[in-house]
Amino acid sequence: MAQVGAIIGAAAGGWINDASGRKKATLLADFVFAAGSAVMAVAPDPYVLIFGRFLVGLGIGMASVTAPVYIAEASPAEVRGGLVSTNVLMITGGQFLSYLVNLAFTQVPGTWRWMLGVAGVPAIIQFVGMLFLPESPRWLYQKGEKAKAVAVLAKIYDPFRLEDEVDGLAAAAEEDRVRKKASVWDVFRNKEIRIAFLVGGGLQAFQQFVGINTVMYYSPTIVQMAGFSSNQLALFLSLIVAALNAAGTVVGIYLIDHMGRRPLALMSLSGVLASLVILAVSFFLQSSGSPAVVGLALYIVFFSPGMGPVPWTVNSEIYPQAYRGICGGMAATVNWVSNVIVSESFLSITDAAGTGATFLILAGITILAIVFVAVCVPETKGLAFEEVEEIWKTRAWGRLSNTESLLESDRHHHNDVHNLDDDDQKS
Repeated sequence: MAQVGAIIGAAAGGWINDASGRKKATLLADFVFAAGSAVMAVAPDPYVLIFGRFLVGLGIGMASVTAPVYIAEASPAEVRGGLVSTNVLMITGGQFLSYLVNLAFTQVPGTWRWMLGVAGVPAIIQFVGMLFLPESPRWLYQKGEKAKAVAVLAKIYDPFRLEDEVDGLAAAAEEDRVRKKASVWDVFRNKEIRIAFLVGGGLQAFQQFVGINTVMYYSPTIVQMAGFSSNQLALFLSLIVAALNAAGTVVGIYLIDHMGRRPLALMSLSGVLASLVILAVSFFLQSSGSPAVVGLALYIVFFSPGMGPVPWTVNSEIYPQAYRGICGGMAATVNWVSNVIVSESFLSITDAAGTGATFLILAGITILAIVFVAVCVPETKGLAFEEVEEIWKTRAWGRLSNTESLLESDRHHHNDVHNLDDDDQKS
């Protein structure tokens, strides 16, 4: 039910982002999440507990769309990847922390009520913190609040860079004004946006279909399948898996702006493929537990720096301003639907085909993911949002149209005049 809530939250979150702004969407997600945690903690019966789980899912879904977009829109291009990846670190670090917190609460009376109720604390902290943060400057500018947008940008950029950023916003706003209000159907009707969404949605789908949440949800089960029978040992090894996941994300924060999104995803998927083959072979040969646990650890080591943050980072930077919320919401919905399909089918497929065969199926999907990234995903490292838009225009229509070429030459002429003025002032 948490996943069902997340699907609905992600779908609605894109629309809320565009209509009310990134800040209000975050505050709403925090409120719903905290309410869900409180409902779970005091639940008198399973039905109320499940309803609380659904509320928490709504909050997660909304936040999964809003956080990457808000961070990307408030980040300088050269560190945007690392900052959006920090959001993924907070998720993987939070998963690790939740293992430790739950371990501590096993010794407390009313164990599970504390475990579920304490989840509301981070949401309340973020709600309070968010009250002191500004709205996204790009959203403000798009909504005509130009003075507020410039005031926010002035906190991020030095005066020389500020002018360029405002010029970029003005150009994007002009283009958005020509486009009518974005709807789901427009995403598929507009060739440029459709290509961008297929790349973003495809990345989100492959992130799940290569099996990450299967590995995370079922790591205790996989460890037990591999022959470690004690529950406590299985949970302890899962704690190590969660720690590797968080540590790998830290590496990803560094690599995503140095190595680039595309090479990092390809390296990550290659390692995931090798790990899945090790897992499959160890289950086929029914060898002792060690190779399976090594395969599990290697999987996380390779997945977490690359395919963990890359889909969220790319989705936060590939859509035009008018479509960023709605396309981000649609791509996050693809992620959550894929998550449900994989996690709900994993145990059924292992029962029907065997664990080794299931990991081979995931390896086959990983090969498709490598081909998809190599052929379809452009490099967006260090590019301004407007430069990323040009990639889709070129892919959709070939070379720039005459009108755009004229606009481009006009902009260069404006820059030349601006530079001459600067030289005159210096001399």
